Amino acid sequence: MKEEEITKERSIMVPFLVGGLVGAALGLLFAPKAGREVRKQIKDLAVDGKEKIASAVDKGREFYTEALSAVNSAIDAGKQAYIQERDKIEVAH
Repeated sequence: MKEEEITKERSIMVPFLVGGLVGAALGLLFAPKAGREVRKQIKDLAVDGKEKIASAVDKGREFYTEALSAVNSAIDAGKQAYIQERDKIEVAH
């Protein structure tokens, strides 16, 4: 269930970020400013966007690592429970 939430979160976040960056860039291009100013603003926007995307990717990796750890813990707990129950049954017979 948590994996589905991570996927939904990621599928919503990426297009939203990209759309915001594209919209901001278009707004700058159509603003009545000097070319040098617009190019500087676009460059600053691109750097900021790159940082935001890198942050989102890092968050995604963190979520993946946490989910993987939780799954591995659940598997280990299941194995331990199975071994304990198997041992109880063997002792009873």
